[in-house]
Amino acid sequence: MKISEIRDLSAEELKTKETELKDQLFKLKFQHTLGQLENPLKMKNVKKDIARIKTILIEMEKGTK
Repeated sequence: MKISEIRDLSAEELKTKETELKDQLFKLKFQHTLGQLENPLKMKNVKKDIARIKTILIEMEKGTK
């Protein structure tokens, strides 16, 4: 996900997306453990997306105070 796409989402959508990505990361870790993960870079990209979403959520919280 690009940062511009993330900034266009509302806070509720960001929280939903974050939970979806965390679930996806869990599944990817499980596949990696079993040796079934074809592209290990997917885990890295999902982690980065989660971090981006958390950063935007924090910015939104600080901006409203």
